[in-house]
Amino acid sequence: MEGRRFENRQRKRFSPQPPVKVGERYRVKIEAMGKGGDGIARIRGFVIFVPKTQIGDEVEIVINNVKQKFAFAEVIG
Repeated sequence: MEGRRFENRQRKRFSPQPPVKVGERYRVKIEAMGKGGDGIARIRGFVIFVPKTQIGDEVEIVINNVKQKFAFAEVIG
């Protein structure tokens, strides 16, 4: 093991694509509240922040911003 270098330490992690895209519409149920007061819904386990909602609300949303681990949406109906 002497002289062995750890060149593979900085491997890129596999990161799957988010299951939603900007402009897509969904009907969701708000499951929780985020620290900033936004409602949280999930689509296939992927977190969607929805402002101006409360736990238990069932709303129609449109996705307006997608990040690697979460997305933002707004209520449309």
